[in-house]
Amino acid sequence: MKPDLFQSPDYYLLDDLLSEEHKLVRDAARAWVKKEVSPIIEEYAQRAEFPKQIVKGLGEIGGFGPYIPVEYGGAGLDQISYGLIMQEIERGDSGVRSTSSVQSSLVMYPIWKYGNEEQRMKYLPKLATGEWIGCFGLTEPDFGSNPGGMVTNFKDMGDHYLLNGAKMWISNAPFADIAVVWAKNEEGRIHGLIVERGMEGFSTPETHNKWSLRASATGELIFDNVKVPKENLLPNKSGLGAPLGCLDSARYGIAWGAIGAAMDCYDTALRYSKERIQFDKPIGATQLQQKKLAEMITEITKAQLLTWRLGVLRNEGRATSAQISMAKRNNVDMALTIARDARQMLGGMGITGEYSIMRHMMNLESVVTYEGTHDIHLLITGMDVTGFPAFK
Repeated sequence: MKPDLFQSPDYYLLDDLLSEEHKLVRDAARAWVKKEVSPIIEEYAQRAEFPKQIVKGLGEIGGFGPYIPVEYGGAGLDQISYGLIMQEIERGDSGVRSTSSVQSSLVMYPIWKYGNEEQRMKYLPKLATGEWIGCFGLTEPDFGSNPGGMVTNFKDMGDHYLLNGAKMWISNAPFADIAVVWAKNEEGRIHGLIVERGMEGFSTPETHNKWSLRASATGELIFDNVKVPKENLLPNKSGLGAPLGCLDSARYGIAWGAIGAAMDCYDTALRYSKERIQFDKPIGATQLQQKKLAEMITEITKAQLLTWRLGVLRNEGRATSAQISMAKRNNVDMALTIARDARQMLGGMGITGEYSIMRHMMNLESVVTYEGTHDIHLLITGMDVTGFPAFK
C-alpha cells in the first residue's frame, strides 16, 4: 500500500477564516483518515465490504453527530466543524462519509430535534460513540424524488402501532441497530418512527452488485406487520417537512464532503503530473494538463468559499433549504468533473486501485443522485428564483 501523501489545497488561504478549534478538529480527522482509512479502503472497496472496525474511530473523531449537545453524547461543535469532518472523511471515501452523515444528520438529528427527552437520552449517547449504528428510511421502490407519495404506513392498534411497507437504497441498513422510518398514519400524515433491530417482521436485506459506494453497506428495510411501541414515535414534528429538515443537514454535509473527494483527486493528479515523463518532460509542463489542473483548483476554491459561507449562515440559523441545495448540487458536480479529468490525466493508471481516483469517480455517481438528484436540486434553485415549482 502506497503511503497517503495527501496535501490539502488552500489556494485562497481559507484557513485564515477558520478558528483554531476548526483547524484542530479538521486536522484530527485528517490524521485519522490517513492512518485508519487510506491503508485499507481500496481493498474493502474491491471486496464490496464496509470496514466495520473503523466505526469506533469515527465516533472518536466526531464523525457521529458532532453538533449534538454534549449532554446527549455529542461534541457540541458548530456547523463548520461538522462540514470539515465530512470533508476529511470523504477525502478518504464517500461510502465511509455516507455512514457518518447518515448517522449524524438522518438518525441523530431527527431524534435530537423531533424526539422527546427520553428518546434523546436512550439513543443519542450510544449513536454518538458508534455503539449503535442507525439508518434512515424515506426512499421507496416507487418514490424517490417524490417522497410524499410514500405508501409505507402504520395503524394505531391501541397499545402499539402496526407498521407495513418497504424502503430501499438505505445506507447502513444491513447492520443498523435502529432505523428512523418515515410512514403515513391512517389520516395520511407523515411521522417518524424509531424501529429497532429484532422487532418481529423487520428485516434488512443487503443490496449487492453495486459499482458505486462499494465500501458502504446498502440495503432495504422491510416491514411486515411490525409492532412498534408508541413511545417510539417522534412527537415533535410531522409532515413531509420533518424528513426534509433532516435532508437539509445531510445535504449540507455532502456539500463539504464532495470537496474532500475533489481535493484528493486533484492532489493525486497534481503529484502524478510532476512525476510522469512523456516526450522528455513531466506531463505537468504541458499546456493541456496545466489547463486541467488550473480548472480543478479554481473550482475547488469556489466550492470552499461557497461552503464556508453556507456554514456561517447555518451557524446563524439563516441558511435556507434552497441555498443548501445549490451547494450540494454545485459541489458534487464539481467533484465528479474533477474526478473524471484527473482520471484522464493518469491515463491507464487512473483505472487501477493503485490510485484513489476511479473509486472516487464511481462513488460520486451515487452522491450526485442521492439526497436529491442533480436535476431536482437544479429545479429547487429554479423555483427559488422564479417562484414557480416546475416539478409539480
